[in-house]
Amino acid sequence: MSASSNPDIVLSVRGATKVYPGTQALKGVDFDVRRGAVNVLVGENGAGKSTLMKIIAGVEQPTEGQILMGGEPVTLSDTAAAAKHGIGIVFQELNLFPNMTIAENIFIGREKTRGGIDIDAKAQNAEAAKLLKRLEHANDPATPVGDLRIGEQQIVEIAKVLAQDARIIIMDEPTSALSAAEVDILFRVIGELRAQGVAIVYISHRLEELVRIGDYITVLRDGRITGSRPMGEVDVPWIVRAMIGSASKDFAKTIHHDYGPELLTVEDMTLPRKGGGFAVDHVSLSLKSGEIVGIYGLMGAGRSELFDCIMGRMPEAKGRVTLAGQELTERSIHGRIKRGIALIPEDRKAEGLVQILSVAENMTMSSLAAFTRAGIHLDVAKEKRGVAEFVKKLAVKVASLDAPVSSLSGGNQQKIVIGKALMTGPKVLLMDEPSRGIDIGAKAEVFRVMRELAAQGLGILFVTSDLEEVMELSDRIVVMSNGKITGEMARAEAAEEKVVALSFLGHEPHKTTGSGRRELQ
Repeated sequence: MSASSNPDIVLSVRGATKVYPGTQALKGVDFDVRRGAVNVLVGENGAGKSTLMKIIAGVEQPTEGQILMGGEPVTLSDTAAAAKHGIGIVFQELNLFPNMTIAENIFIGREKTRGGIDIDAKAQNAEAAKLLKRLEHANDPATPVGDLRIGEQQIVEIAKVLAQDARIIIMDEPTSALSAAEVDILFRVIGELRAQGVAIVYISHRLEELVRIGDYITVLRDGRITGSRPMGEVDVPWIVRAMIGSASKDFAKTIHHDYGPELLTVEDMTLPRKGGGFAVDHVSLSLKSGEIVGIYGLMGAGRSELFDCIMGRMPEAKGRVTLAGQELTERSIHGRIKRGIALIPEDRKAEGLVQILSVAENMTMSSLAAFTRAGIHLDVAKEKRGVAEFVKKLAVKVASLDAPVSSLSGGNQQKIVIGKALMTGPKVLLMDEPSRGIDIGAKAEVFRVMRELAAQGLGILFVTSDLEEVMELSDRIVVMSNGKITGEMARAEAAEEKVVALSFLGHEPHKTTGSGRRELQ
């Protein structure tokens, strides 16, 4: 049966080709979206997934090819045209206004009004509250989005699309900043939408997640389809082979080495929370030279806030930070970088990169002094050599070092942020969700670099919401809940059930599987 005559296929892409200056993102792609199903799309960074989704959502226009709905060609000239055809998208890069409230962001462009003139804020807040309750999101709809953590903002993006009552919902990395419990909630909502006949196009780099949630899977590699099957016919090794031509899933092969002396100590760190209590509640921890310590916890556990305190970003914080035996008294990011601490932030778009600058300019932003003569004149040749070295080490896919960083895929942008931190020559590297939005191949490269750096004596402290990641990569695991450390153990002593249980201390218990995730109903 052809796509045009199959009533289960609500949208078809035929022969989609997209050419950008210097690169071809898509090469004759055919893709079907089935109603009442989760249509998984997977591939490495740069494979063309986001480009294909932008074409379906009306953000981009194909160089060649067409889109069919109900067997008839349609023109999706912009996002408004796509919305009229019942298509909504949750973008990988958040598309919110930080100075506006949650409710205002949810209804922007589709405001509820009184008499078609005045915005009905009360009605918007009431409807937003229902959507947030559905997503088990506790924030007040009148809260400015800029006050939310990145994971909470991701939930607002999802609520914004749910408010459209779309027939086709595209979700591009919707769980990249969510905790395991929040992923469970999202999957419950997806199950409800699927039962209502809504078509979901779902993109994620978390392969076990795709097997769990998907009904059909399509794999892209270098702008071409390399496989398309019902999910029941595939497993993780098949997905990996289709993505990268190999069944290897070796994220973090351990490089055995001895640890050095204690490198970083944090003593009795506290950070007051607005409205009372502590975001970081009397936390003490240590990190040895050559050690990788993973911090695991639910959203709101205080993990990112702890990193902010260590980096000197929170002048109201109390506690001591000691590096290589010397107490750090500087209360500024610049001062902490000079002393040998570097941070890879959770939100690369807002805090890690300047989108209008080039790849080279972004990578050397924190280390320009190393590339100047007499502290004044920039040695451009030396800068380019330094950048090229890290681009090669991190396997960044980029046509030119002078290309704007905004032209790179999300995963390659993340690698630029990591390279920027490494170019400061740190003794301690703080990595907040380092694999967010990175595909399996890029994860292997980033984790390989982390292990190599640790073997050379660098101390690495990283935060992750991925249970598998913290179990595989960490030499030692620290668990946080409600701003406190609730457990600490060597990797050899850790069990998934124990780590998850410690992360829920002080929270309402959830029925989970052995991996700490509830099954989709």
